[in-house]
Amino acid sequence: MPRYIFITGGVVSSLGKGLASAALGAVLQARGYKVRLRKLDPYLNVDPGTMSPYQHGEVYVTDDGAETDLDLGHYERFTGVSATQGDNITTGRIYKNIIEKERRGDYLGATVQVIPHVTHEIKSFVLSDAGDVDFVLCEVGGTVGDIEGLPFFEALRQLSQELPPRQTCFMHVTLLPFIAAAGEMKTKPTQHSVKELRSIGIQPDILLCRADRPISDSDRAKIGRFCNVRESAVIQGLDAKSIYDVPLAYHAEGLDSAVLAHFGIEDAPDANLARWEGISKALAEPDGEVNIGVVGKYTILPDAYKSLTEALVHGGIANEVKINITWLESDMFEGDDALTHLEGLNGILVPGGFGYRGSEGKIRAAQFAREHNVPYFGICLGMQMAVIEAARNMAGIETAKSSEFEEIDGENVVGLMTEWTRGNERLKREGKSDLGGTMRLGAYPATLTEGSLVAQIYGTRNIEERHRHRYEVNVDYKDRLEAAGLKFSGLSPDGVLPEIVEIPDHPWYVGVQYHPELKSRPFKPHPLFAGFIKAAKTQSRLV
Repeated sequence: MPRYIFITGGVVSSLGKGLASAALGAVLQARGYKVRLRKLDPYLNVDPGTMSPYQHGEVYVTDDGAETDLDLGHYERFTGVSATQGDNITTGRIYKNIIEKERRGDYLGATVQVIPHVTHEIKSFVLSDAGDVDFVLCEVGGTVGDIEGLPFFEALRQLSQELPPRQTCFMHVTLLPFIAAAGEMKTKPTQHSVKELRSIGIQPDILLCRADRPISDSDRAKIGRFCNVRESAVIQGLDAKSIYDVPLAYHAEGLDSAVLAHFGIEDAPDANLARWEGISKALAEPDGEVNIGVVGKYTILPDAYKSLTEALVHGGIANEVKINITWLESDMFEGDDALTHLEGLNGILVPGGFGYRGSEGKIRAAQFAREHNVPYFGICLGMQMAVIEAARNMAGIETAKSSEFEEIDGENVVGLMTEWTRGNERLKREGKSDLGGTMRLGAYPATLTEGSLVAQIYGTRNIEERHRHRYEVNVDYKDRLEAAGLKFSGLSPDGVLPEIVEIPDHPWYVGVQYHPELKSRPFKPHPLFAGFIKAAKTQSRLV
């Protein structure tokens, strides 16, 4: 049976519970253990798929088509373990499951209550399909004291009593603020957070205290004493230059040792952190830098493009360069002189998005990159805008547009996808169906054109990538666009759905319908991001 580590948070949000969970998983892996990471989200949405990027950041998509919390991206990037539908659950999905059971009569007339029915559903999720792993790490979203999180905390409290002794561990992440006027670090917020946790029956075993400066021995002893935690289990979590330094830092602070000591594991192998040391060195000692402009719709909140940002960093690691990202709101490019903001960039990336707002700006950015020979990478909507730009300015289809943009009239070069194949199953969608979970989601195969740039980059003609979209380039325009110079270098195996376009006589101009950033890892950069940054590096040395 695996051992369970429950990660909770207190004082304030955004302390880095997800990153701490991922880093701990990575260090346990470095000691030779198998890990699996899960996220419990207390919000009432069934999943984050219908939530605004401004509200929740990016939606992370798994191979099997789950729309999940962005922390699962951290989990995958740090451990290389692919997440599944069974690794993220919300209050919304739990209540949906319970109501469906109640309507079927599964509860045999019982009064359905938070205890035992909701807590039982949560416990079943935590324990389900663990496989042969050594540790399951479960992060609880939000902070202790949130009313939405109470059923989750109660379920984990019950589990700690129901599982055998030394089978569970509670790690609580808190904040130690430094008050400049007083000239000292304050432990009281952490004390109150632990008091709140203990009031609902949970005694933390390990405290990970986030701070912007070292914690003194006296403060560490004070925290241990007032929070009923061993002093050796009070771990400081200092700010790091890069998130990829965190596994090294937490190992140096003894986080994994404290976890193993709690479980009574005395013969644990030493941690082999060589690959993390290599990544840390590559980031600290780059051989040059490149400037990448990201033209998006939600750039005021970088978390909306979290996986994209990290994939660019991974591309930099592959090419030994530092990545400087300039965030550019696509709305700004609809003015006459706005394109001057693109001058001096070594590469332009247009990511995914939904809706008409800012689309014309993305089209102009794609046009600038094409006409000025700047490496261009279009992802999802960024590919569609590149196709519309090519249709208008290369193929002479002046009114080319997407059917997603009902605000304007024109010829729908991009249209709503109503049918597609997943394995042996034919999936259908109606234009007025629910939005949640009705896109083309998860991993789908594609076949690449022999001799194309992307086939060279991948080193194969058969790939599988993760998708999240409702609209697709209309393959009926393929011949006209190819005659104009835009090549369709990747299609679905049945030849119906365009997956990749490129311009052969351009330094690097690629658009993909899928989201390659979701499969990029620091120790295994995605080949398209590595190729894009390589082209941008070449561009930077030509300037």
